[in-house]
Amino acid sequence: MMAGKGCAICKVVKLLAGVGALNWGLMAFFGLNLVERALGGHATISKGVYGLIGVSGLMLLVSLCKCCPCQKKEACCPTK
Repeated sequence: MMAGKGCAICKVVKLLAGVGALNWGLMAFFGLNLVERALGGHATISKGVYGLIGVSGLMLLVSLCKCCPCQKKEACCPTK
């Protein structure tokens, strides 16, 4: 998952991970839960969003060791 490149899934994963990171920062510094506020406090929907954010974070961690299947191996791992 390289910057500026990648499939739609890579872009969605990065977006969700960014929203999660922003939400954690807002919670730590201002006590503001962006996801809860944006969704109007719907617990079921919020849990779904948190689940998607968690999966996207896991996918980003995996991408540190393994290339995205939509990328050419040379573009992702030029030294190999």
